[in-house]
Amino acid sequence: MSETTVTGAAVGVFTVLPTPAESTEHFRRRLAFETDASDVAAELGAGAPGFVVVDSRSDAAWAQGRVPGAVHLPTRRIADEAPALIPAGTPVVVYCWSPGCNGGTKAALALSLLGYPVKEMIGGFEYWAREGYTFETDEGVVQFPVDALTGPTSGGITAAGEPAPSCGC
Repeated sequence: MSETTVTGAAVGVFTVLPTPAESTEHFRRRLAFETDASDVAAELGAGAPGFVVVDSRSDAAWAQGRVPGAVHLPTRRIADEAPALIPAGTPVVVYCWSPGCNGGTKAALALSLLGYPVKEMIGGFEYWAREGYTFETDEGVVQFPVDALTGPTSGGITAAGEPAPSCGC
């Protein structure tokens, strides 16, 4: 990485900065590998999304709630079970619990090692539920109110036909 060293009073996170071109490439690449709950909900709500959603969490977490239509495939089972559940070459969006968990990243790596094009749903199931999207449980379909901390509605719609929350981005 070519870097710019900031002189003077700058310290901490601003001591060394990437060049604007490096920043552009970094963030472009991140967007190639990540998506979020609102983008996934919009694609699912529009019909045939052209990808499979994989929930990589435990059996107990799956029972508590999951994205509608998701395939349950805990990370430890991906190498053995993915080829039978997901056709080769099918794009995959994978998630785990939340931003505080790297289980989705581990599952994305396992799926990519098998040759699947994969994106990680940042925010995981936590943000799916917090943003007010409908989810399935072993007891039925559930939808929580939009958490005020996730931001105002964006004018889009959820898979349940309700206004889609957004951080305002």
